[in-house]
Amino acid sequence: MAADDAIALDGFLDEETVPGDLHGSTARFRLTVSPTDERTDEMILPCTVADSVLAHAVIHDLVPGDKLRVTGYLRLPRTPDEPMWLVVTTLAVLETAPQLSDPAAVATAVLERYGPYVCYFDAEDSGEIPVWTEAGVWVGHAGDPGALGELIEAFEHRQAAGGE
Repeated sequence: MAADDAIALDGFLDEETVPGDLHGSTARFRLTVSPTDERTDEMILPCTVADSVLAHAVIHDLVPGDKLRVTGYLRLPRTPDEPMWLVVTTLAVLETAPQLSDPAAVATAVLERYGPYVCYFDAEDSGEIPVWTEAGVWVGHAGDPGALGELIEAFEHRQAAGGE
């Protein structure tokens, strides 16, 4: 493929990376790409890395929550039962995932990302779930995980209407 065919995408790593083979010389991961603040524009793109040095870095250095810029070639399906994926040739970490300062809290507290939104779940706290945008704009509290979608949708409608 020509260099002009390469595409660059920014997105978040929401899950652990996995080796693509038994030797770890290839890697696979899924990138959540959200080019706008609209959840309907968000997509999950499977990615593969064939370069063994880059694959090693992907497997051992990346963690869920990292914001990445990947460059590569889109591999379109040839038949209806084949998947589409991005063959990654270069990768840069734009932002590392937030680290929790208390190691004991890791077992009970989790920062979860939903596209451009961040939620804080604390198993020790039975209260509401705080939600904000990745830029730090306060969205609100959800009473439970089932209410997250409604809270984010209401926030997006307020933003579209020009409200706070």
